[in-house]
Amino acid sequence: MRVQDLLQLEADIEEWAATRSLCKSSKPDHAIGASALASCKAQGYRARQTGKTQKVGKKRVKLGGKKLKSKDYGGPISPTATG
Repeated sequence: MRVQDLLQLEADIEEWAATRSLCKSSKPDHAIGASALASCKAQGYRARQTGKTQKVGKKRVKLGGKKLKSKDYGGPISPTATG
């Protein structure tokens, strides 16, 4: 069975996002699942840990150590940015 078979509606896909309470908790990154951790970083609740840079507006910004949202959640960072 594939994920596409399980997830039919947008509401089903939204359930995969980590909750705010999980992201804001004092649990360390290694205690949270990889998918939930990536979701927390995309939502801007946890800091990114990478050496990559991206253009935000007209300036190039280092992503490491910053809590920046991805475009999926209304932020300036592309969804493909890792870390």
